[in-house]
Amino acid sequence: MSLAIFDLDNTLIAGDSDHRWGEFLIHKALVDPGEYKSRNDDFYRAYQDGSLDIHEYLGFSLAPFASLSDQQVAELQREFLSEWIEPLMLDKAQALIQSHRDQGHQLLIITATNDVVTTPIAQRLGIPHLLASEAERGPGGYTGRPTGTPCFQGGKVTRLKEWLKEHPHALEHAHFYSDSANDLPLLESVGYPTAVDPDPRLAEAAQARQWPIISLRN
Repeated sequence: MSLAIFDLDNTLIAGDSDHRWGEFLIHKALVDPGEYKSRNDDFYRAYQDGSLDIHEYLGFSLAPFASLSDQQVAELQREFLSEWIEPLMLDKAQALIQSHRDQGHQLLIITATNDVVTTPIAQRLGIPHLLASEAERGPGGYTGRPTGTPCFQGGKVTRLKEWLKEHPHALEHAHFYSDSANDLPLLESVGYPTAVDPDPRLAEAAQARQWPIISLRN
């Protein structure tokens, strides 16, 4: 059985769920609107240009969870998925997922966005396996801190190799779809890399390596 791996943000959906979650928290008046928006936007620009400090960003993005109960988080997840993510769903992305499903491939999302935000999205897409940056939990719920290896840049390769110990697959037969040059370490690790609506840096790299370049935008 081959493995089909998908980045999430700006690959399977037409936007960035992590950045939108920050906008959602502002909309819900759960964070200071001015300061939070400014920092959220700054981190997103750093992500786009490849300079993001993932540890600093996760500390920022996960901090609001410390003040929320599990029930509050679940309610926010449902509203966010319905109102903020559903409009970003792409028919072509769902057709691509289905084509791999029909071939009997194992399906996996691998994303730098935290697991609190992305678990409902992976479930909505019908993808059973998810590797994401992890939000730490304590006895009372989320601590507002990250835990484990962030699922970003080379960390995606590290996390995938750990996952493969329990789910053996040969990476030379694996597919990986991504929009971002941040994913070059993993794209270079699989047999079938594909650039999806790539950012300029990934578009240049994909052309130089003669990788397929596709669009999933409707």
